[in-house]
Amino acid sequence: MKRTYRLLAMLFTGMIFMACSSTNRLTMGATEPARITIPSEVMKIGIVNRSIPSEENSSLDKIDKILSLEGLKLDKEGAEAVITGVQDELTRFERYERVDIIEAADVSRKGLGVFPAALTWEQVDRICKENDVDLLISLEFYDTDTRADVDAIMVEVPNNFGIKAKVPHTRVTLNTVIKNGWRAYYPATKSILDEIVSNNYVTSSGQGLNPVKAVEAVIGRKEAVLESSTYIGNLYGLDTRPKSRRVSRDYFVSGTDNFAVAKRRAQTGDWQGAAQLWEQEVNNPKGKIAGRACYNMAIINEINGDLDAAMEWASKSYADYDIREALRYINILRNRMYDERRVEEQLSK
Repeated sequence: MKRTYRLLAMLFTGMIFMACSSTNRLTMGATEPARITIPSEVMKIGIVNRSIPSEENSSLDKIDKILSLEGLKLDKEGAEAVITGVQDELTRFERYERVDIIEAADVSRKGLGVFPAALTWEQVDRICKENDVDLLISLEFYDTDTRADVDAIMVEVPNNFGIKAKVPHTRVTLNTVIKNGWRAYYPATKSILDEIVSNNYVTSSGQGLNPVKAVEAVIGRKEAVLESSTYIGNLYGLDTRPKSRRVSRDYFVSGTDNFAVAKRRAQTGDWQGAAQLWEQEVNNPKGKIAGRACYNMAIINEINGDLDAAMEWASKSYADYDIREALRYINILRNRMYDERRVEEQLSK
């Protein structure tokens, strides 16, 4: 009983604290820079596939395919799906004049599922000049590796008399890892703009009277691997574009009647109406009230996209009135202003 009373008291205290909180939280949209910065001078992009096994590795690659229960063409088709996914995403961006897939068999990878040495700048220059492109995106390697987990199970199957009888079956689960690596070469400055390796996973299962039949039942595995490969390519293309995200901010809702009314206006979406009331309090004789009002004015300016004004109000809130939350907010604004400048550079042509 005492434990129940203690729990109720804690819940009641928490409700009171939430009700008396001096701040509310809002979310707003913000844009963050692309993970990969493509120079504004780049108008034509070439995509090359280095994942074709070189001759000295061809026998090992075939053995790997057999051990991994892979189809003879799965790695080849998967790599093609990845390349197409990148091309489609970059083309949708509508920033570039051309995005071409380049056939360059002489730069095929060496090694199985291993990140190869970077192309030489002589190779990059030659490929870019021959194909009239400014930037080269390379799928450095692509490899699928499949592990089969086999379980013996009992399945109810009706016999000729309509009576269900338990029959032993084999269930096979195929866990496929798609290994892939990328580089982005910019010959104008001889810079590798990006270098990344990632693993993606696809799981499929089936069952049958024996392991062979169970594997045959996994009919959607190849399609799942190809679909996942296309998505991997899409994601890499998206890495070259700025992204929208939601960010959260706290604003003050208590101190005077104006703050209380402004809180209700904000809750209905009338942020400009709330700002009118906050602005009336920025010269309040009580420093704490004035500081909170200045802080909220910084928030409304960020909402409106004026980060310079937001920084001015936040700085005033901290410097003149020692509102500690404003100091943290100043650092947040600095980071966002830096991100905004990078986004502008990435979007400029």
